[in-house]
Amino acid sequence: MDVIDAIILGIIQGLTEFLPVSSSGHLELGKAILGDHSLPQESLLFTVVLHFATALSTMVVFRKDIYDIIKGIFQSTWNEEKVFSLKIILSMVPAALIGFFFEEQLELLFGGNIVLVGFMLIVTALLLYLADKAKNTGKKVSYSNAFVIGVSQAIALLPGVSRSGATISTSVLLGNDKSKAARFSFLMVVPLIFGKIAKDILSGALSYDSVHIQSLSVGFIAAFISGILACTWMIKLVKNSKLIYFAIYCFIVGLVAIFLGYYY
Repeated sequence: MDVIDAIILGIIQGLTEFLPVSSSGHLELGKAILGDHSLPQESLLFTVVLHFATALSTMVVFRKDIYDIIKGIFQSTWNEEKVFSLKIILSMVPAALIGFFFEEQLELLFGGNIVLVGFMLIVTALLLYLADKAKNTGKKVSYSNAFVIGVSQAIALLPGVSRSGATISTSVLLGNDKSKAARFSFLMVVPLIFGKIAKDILSGALSYDSVHIQSLSVGFIAAFISGILACTWMIKLVKNSKLIYFAIYCFIVGLVAIFLGYYY
């Protein structure tokens, strides 16, 4: 993968991470269009690093929320921040288990299988359509909701299923407020990605031999910068806009992906 391709893919990741349109699906489509022929393990590594970059951009945008959560955790009294952090931890369990026990199987899916991406984008479109019909409420995410949302995040490990789309849609369908659902969705992925990076470092999966370090670096920077810009803008868009527009987009891109996968 050359530097220009890495920058393009980094920008794609940064822009699509915060929209319910599947950043992983767009990355796989982008790799296929750019003619990237990385091994599945290398392709997944590049994807994980770009997700790490957008996780950092999420921390920058939500720095006040994260600071309040950390401060609340270390207070002696039981408070809302501790409750929220426990819900975040609970939501991580399904994806962490799937990632731990089925990592090799997941790696094989990140090798340019755009037909799978297409079908999963259509699944995302269906979720967004259903969520669009749900009424907005003032309800907070409960413990049981957090676990169910975590299950949807685990399903979103498949390329083409939007993580934010799946988690926000699930949360809204459970009757939660859209703004609270968006906040929970964006924050719940941060510790999961950091855990994934830590695991890869300890296991040696992030060796410089896997992917050219220069491409990895510029991709990371592009995803981080575009992620900050996109997150600041997209949060309001996710909260206030109708999800039906994203559903239509995912459906169209999904059909195009399936067509390209079968005929090219």
